[in-house]
Parts: sequence; structure tokens; C-alpha cells
Amino acid sequence: MSNVPSHARVVIIGGGVIGCSVAYHLAKLGWQDVVLLERKQLTSGTTWHAAGLIAQLRATANMTKLAKYSQELYGDLEAETGVATGFKRVGSITVALTEERREEIYRQAAMARAFGVDVEEISPAEVLAKYEHLNIDGVKGAVYLDKDGQGDPANIALALAKGARQRGAKVIERAKVTKGLISNRKFTGVNYELADGTQGTITCDHVVNCAGMWGHQVGRMLGVNVPLQACEHFYIVTEAIAGLKQLPVLRVPDECAYYKEDAGKMLLGAFEPNAKPWALDGIPADFEFDQLPEDFDHFEPILEAAVERMPMLAEAGIHTFFNGPESFTPDDAYHLGLAPEMDNVWVAAGFNSIGIQSAGGAGMALAQWMDAGEKPFDLGDVDISRMQPFQGNKTYLAERSKETLGLLYADHFPYRQKATARGIRRTPFHAHLLDRGAVMGELAGWERANWFARDGQTPAYDYSWSRQNFFDNVRDEHMAVRENVGMYDMSSFGKIRVEGRDATAFLNHIGGGQYDVAPGKIVYTQFLNPRGGIEADVTVTRMSETAYLVVTPAATRLADETWMRRHVGDFNVVITDVTAGEGVLAVMGPRARDLMQKVSPADFSNENNPFGTAQEIEIGMGLARIHRVTYVGELGWEIYVSADMCGHVFETLAEAGAEMDVKLCGMHMMDTCRIEKGFRHFGHDITPEDHVLEAGLGFAVKTDKPDFIGRDAVLRKKDAGLAARMVQFRLSDPEPLLYHNEPIVRDGQIVGYLSSGAYGHALGGAMGLGYVPCKGEAAADVLASTYEIDVAGTRVRAEASLKPMYDPTSERVKV
Repeated sequence: MSNVPSHARVVIIGGGVIGCSVAYHLAKLGWQDVVLLERKQLTSGTTWHAAGLIAQLRATANMTKLAKYSQELYGDLEAETGVATGFKRVGSITVALTEERREEIYRQAAMARAFGVDVEEISPAEVLAKYEHLNIDGVKGAVYLDKDGQGDPANIALALAKGARQRGAKVIERAKVTKGLISNRKFTGVNYELADGTQGTITCDHVVNCAGMWGHQVGRMLGVNVPLQACEHFYIVTEAIAGLKQLPVLRVPDECAYYKEDAGKMLLGAFEPNAKPWALDGIPADFEFDQLPEDFDHFEPILEAAVERMPMLAEAGIHTFFNGPESFTPDDAYHLGLAPEMDNVWVAAGFNSIGIQSAGGAGMALAQWMDAGEKPFDLGDVDISRMQPFQGNKTYLAERSKETLGLLYADHFPYRQKATARGIRRTPFHAHLLDRGAVMGELAGWERANWFARDGQTPAYDYSWSRQNFFDNVRDEHMAVRENVGMYDMSSFGKIRVEGRDATAFLNHIGGGQYDVAPGKIVYTQFLNPRGGIEADVTVTRMSETAYLVVTPAATRLADETWMRRHVGDFNVVITDVTAGEGVLAVMGPRARDLMQKVSPADFSNENNPFGTAQEIEIGMGLARIHRVTYVGELGWEIYVSADMCGHVFETLAEAGAEMDVKLCGMHMMDTCRIEKGFRHFGHDITPEDHVLEAGLGFAVKTDKPDFIGRDAVLRKKDAGLAARMVQFRLSDPEPLLYHNEPIVRDGQIVGYLSSGAYGHALGGAMGLGYVPCKGEAAADVLASTYEIDVAGTRVRAEASLKPMYDPTSERVKV
């Protein structure tokens, strides 16, 4: 027991590649008293049997940055530690067997160039030249990344562990954590048991859950929610094949398969559409370097297609049929960061079968976050605070995990919705909307009407990269809001009450706006971090002298609430999530006032209810509170109704609206309208990494008030000048579609990428928002250039503007 300390600065639970990486990177930053506890042996969970594919390109710029870092790290680790990591840059090829998949991988190739990743579109003949064993029948196109690689997963983890030890970290095997010690949102220590039965306690300042497929169970022990589920993952390894040389990693996603050459043998792995969740009743206590029973019937369809695709497999005997568990999360993104429920419990788990390629970057990012106390860059895609409490439900996880493994290789169509584990969170208007043709999407568990089917139209998505089956429906909804009036459900947006004698002072500390306003006034605002980046994009309504309502995006409600709670300090305030207590219907469009006057005796005039104010009203035979704000750029109101009266208010509005041809609308319409108006979307256009001034939101920051978070960074940026500007684009050709991450080409050179994209139905073309570097340039210089947007390899001319292209002076909003 002598090698187990009684206190540590940080205890890391789990000795797979992720835990070893976190230990290595914390030690590299100079942390002393780093202790890693592994229940059995290092790598004995899932790391040891990983395929070891190490790709650079991920779905976002920062995830790509982390993957590229992993590659560079693994290349250097061998020299540093003397442990062979087996890392080789063998390259990778992804082939498309359909035109839709070809569009997807070509869009990914364009995105890769914007992210600084070397990529090449190659023809079927060029595929064959690089992969002579492949049957290229049906191949429509391919992309080749020459710097992708593969490595030895277990040795990468052992090299990281050795590097951590060399810097003073303690890595202790056969030490099972049995209990977490918790006091007032703080984790104080762990109880552990060694293989010989010896028990002890380590007190600590921080704990990191790197327990992999045990992450959910360990999370419960640590008082935090870590939604993940182990699934069976299959691959085969052939006997040695004579004359087989080193080959690029090959992915054939349309056949759910990946291939890699490994020491003269071929490995064939699968991400099948219908996965098999494993250990629903808990992982066996003695699990160590174990594999699961074979299920040849389940794997056989993949193998049959693979033999057709690579005929030499028919001649090669199968040396190994392997089935091992991997952990998957509800959205196929891993969990990283400070857990919302606690103030010193960190998570790095749930890596969805890409743990090897992610481990280096994830360990680096988490270590920097722990060391500095703030994220090193935007990690919103993987921040554990995006997960909702209900997503830790085991029944939910078992159902959702059947789908998520297969989604890795499914077509990643825009607007694709999850099919499993649906219908859990429903707004008070859910049944009313379904009865009227609503096609539901899901966000943070909420069922939300995304668009409305016409009579006789199948109310379901038909996915594509081109105009999808709802394109015309959304156009009609869009134009109804622009020309008449539309009504849509916003109940899923987060609603957080902040009240108490210090409510005003508290909000003025954490937010960039001025909240010392009259009751009934609405303030559009951001919560900033010390770098001036945007942590939250919200509206704050003063309800009374001592109470405010903060309205947040549905996806970030928990993160925004957590941000507020972590900054309460000595302020006397109470923070309460009241999202489910009220339904919200938005009524928007040039005739919105006419509709409101039909259902309420209240005065909706500019004099009585100007833009940016709220008031209590009678509506039908009920009561409501109306907020005069808009995210679509038109005259309109958001109507807040207690949940018990929502049915009545909906029916009242629908009946009155029938005479005016009021159109029910969905979330897709809201997105197409907001992008015409240039309104930013949190998580895409504005993130913790984006400075509020460069985002074009300086008007919402009141630097004449003292001592708010980020104030100094805003003043510094004002003095130094902007390094980038948010620019709005409209394609001159009305046919191509934009989604996000398409490269921005300025005067022939790629300078950035679109942070968001949608179709501007009123303006007649696809639109996007994105940052353009402009250090030392005036606004006029930015606009003097010629711009194009790269759409799947084709450059399309684009008009650029720093002001909203739709209603730049907001006259329509304030009539």
C-alpha cells in the first residue's frame, strides 16, 4: 500500500488510452500529485482491442485540430518514452457507392481544405492504383488523405502512461475505486480497494472520470450524469496473405465496413445499422481483456459484401473473429469537461469507437481546461454539459445506442434526425401540432415541429444533399412569416428565473448588457468569458424589482444555468429552471398585430408595447405574458402561457387565425428567416472562442458599466482592432445549397468557412454566415473583395455584406 498516496491534486479513474492521456498532459503542464487508478490492468477495457485508425478530419475545425494533435503526439511519443506506438502515416481512402455519398465526401473534402487538412478527390481508377485488391464496381468517387494513419492502441496508451510516470505521476493498477466522497457540489476523495483486499482513501482536489464503458456507473458514484452505453463491435482478422504490402486505411461506409492492413493480414471491421447494446444489467465485475461471444449471423451480411468488394478475402482464412465492447453516447460525440452537477468532477469518456484518434487531443484540451480554469477553445461539440439529465436513463441509452454505432457510417445528411428513443419531452402543444401535419425533429430530447406536411403529403423526412422533400413547405412557411403571419412553438427554449435582492447586480456581473432597467423591459445579451468570447446568447426580461427571466436556446439550457450557478459567489440570488412550466407560441409577420387584436383586448400598439418589452394580457378566456421580440426579423410576439392553459390558447389563436390564413410553421423556417436577417446562431456562428465584437454584437455590450466578466477583453479589442469580422453571404446562383463549414474564398484564396448556412427564400438564394480575417483592414476593405463559396468542390460567386441583407434597418420589426 506504500505506493498509494493519501492525498492527490487529481485522481484519474480509468487506465485506458484516455486516462493515460489526461495523466500525461496534466503532468506535462507541471501538475504534481497526479494519481491514476486502474481497476485491473492498463488498457484492459476497450483500448487493447481498438482497431487503431487515426484520422485527421472531424466534423468541426476544433475537433479536427484535436485529431491532428493526436497524430503529431503519437509520432513523437516513441522517441520520448522508448515505447513503440506503431504509428504509421499510411493514408486513408473513403469511397462512395452512391451519388449522395459522393456529394457528402466531396463536401467533407472542401471542408478539410478550409480546416488546413491535405485532401485529394480521386477517381475510381486512382483508387485502384492505390488499392489493387479492391473491386471498384459501383464506386462513384473517393477522397484520399495522405497523412491519416494507424497505430498500436495498447502501446500508445502504455507510452502515455510511461510519459506521465517520467514526469512524476503515479499510475496504480489493480486499484478499484469503490466510493466517491462528496460535500456541497465538491468531490473530496475516493475510497479504493487493492487486489489483495487492502482498502484506503485518497483525498483530492479534482477527480477525472476516464472510466470508458464504466463511465456511466462511475459517474453515478461521483454524483454526475455521464450518458453512455457499451455496444458490441465486430471485426475479423485474416490469416497472413502472401505478398500483402502496406495499404491505406480503406472505408466503404455504404457497406458499413472499414479495412486496414496489419502485419501482412487484413482487418475488416463494421459499424452496422442495427447495433447490439451490451451489459444492460451492468458490466461483469471480473471483466479484463475479455471478448464477447461471436455472432456470425449478425456479421455475415457485412462479410458477404466485403468479399465482393475485396475478393482476396474469399481465399484468406479467418484468423480471428473478434467481438468487443465499445461505449457510445446519445449523439455520437464524446463527453469532455467539467460536469454540470459538481465543481471539481471532470469527464473524458464515451469515445464512440474513435478513442485512439481522439485521446491525444482530448487529454491535451482537458488538461489545459483544468489548468487554466477555462476552455482553451470552443469544445461545445463534446462539452458534457450538453447532455440532459434524462439522457442518463438506462432504458433510453439502451434504445438510442442501437442506432448511434451505425450512424458513424450512415449518410450524414443535413437535418438528419435520430430515429430511436423519441417522444420523451413534449411541449404542451405537441398533439395539436401533430394533428395539423407537424413533422417532428428532436433537440435535447424535445420533440419540435420542424416543418408541416401538406394534405396528402407523407409527414416524414426524405433525406438528400439536394432539395429535400420539405424545401417547398419551408418556403411557404417562410413567405407566410414575411408576407402575412405565421405561428410556431418555441416552448423548448430554456427558461431560467433569477431572483433575489442581488438579482440585478448578479446579472450585471455575469452579462455584458445593462439589466438595471424598468420591469417589463427585455434585454438581448451575451454572457462573456474573460477573453470576450460568448458563453451564452440569451434574452433577459425583468419581471419585477427582484426577478428576471433568462431565455436560452434549448440545447444550452443546462450549460447556461450551470454558468450562472458557478458565478453566484456571494450574490444573494436563487436560480430556478422553469422551462416546463410555460408553453410559448410565437406569432410573427406583418399582420401579427391584427391576429393578436382578434384574441385579446390588450393594447398592442408601439406606444403601449414597443419592441423589447413584455406585458401581461388576457387571451381568449385565459391569461398570458407577451414578449415583443423576434428571431425571424418581423413584427411579432412570443406568447408565454402557463402549461395548464396552453391548449385553450392554441385553439383560440388557431380559430382566429383561420380567417387570416395564418400558417403553422416549424424550426426550419425559423432558421431560414434568421439567416436572411443575419441573426447569429449560438454554437455555430457564436461560441466561447468568438469575440463578441468580431461577432458583430458590440451593440449588446455596455462597457460604461464596471466590473462585468469580459469587460477588459472588450476594451482591449476596441483598442487593438478586429482580427476578423462576421460576414453574411448570398450565393448569386439560386440552385446550390449551403449548410455549414463550406470554405469562404476571398480573391481566389480560402480564408475561412461558413459557420452556418440555410436557404434565403425571400432573397432568392442560399445564405451563410462566416468569419473573414481582416486584421488592419477597414470594413470597406473587406467588402471590396470578390467572394466565392466552395460547394462540394465547385466555387460559387457570393455577395457579401456586413449589414443584414434583409431589412437592414429593422423597420419591419418596429412598425
